[in-house]
Amino acid sequence: MPIRDRIRELRRVPARELQPNPRNWRMHPAAQRDALRGLLAEVGYAGALLARELEDGSLQLIDGHLRAETTPDAIVPVLVLDVSAAEADKILLTHDSVAALAEPDHEQLAALLADVEFISPEVEELLAGLTRLAAETEERLAPDREEVVIPESWQVVVECRDEVNQREIFERMRGEGYRCRVLTLS
Repeated sequence: MPIRDRIRELRRVPARELQPNPRNWRMHPAAQRDALRGLLAEVGYAGALLARELEDGSLQLIDGHLRAETTPDAIVPVLVLDVSAAEADKILLTHDSVAALAEPDHEQLAALLADVEFISPEVEELLAGLTRLAAETEERLAPDREEVVIPESWQVVVECRDEVNQREIFERMRGEGYRCRVLTLS
């Protein structure tokens, strides 16, 4: 299968001139905004924003909305893609989503977390979250955990005509000494 290169060019553009994509579905909480500001302050731009050129020559963002919002006065790197509106929607929907499917190598993550230092407290908070997540995942996957034993049990589910019938059957079964619970599914 031939893979097309959809990157037309790399441009350096004032961030304020980039048009946000009206179909952008990602929201950016304060912690993410703070962490991004910290990363930009310590490292700077290390990746390009993605955009497509509209008929009027303006650039509409596909990826990088928060970076553009965070640094409106900066000249930012933008990969201008040769894609249609429909293709831009596909990228907008899946770009970071595919990356999010990656699974961590817990040893590599722990080594990176131990070696890398940041000045920004917001970035440190982000890394603390990664550390907690790695520890929780490691604990969950640990082979020496005790196995949970679920005792055998036998149950009967009775479908009732309505709530009144359910209450009648529940009371009758309890009256006969059975341990019962009421369960309503919508």
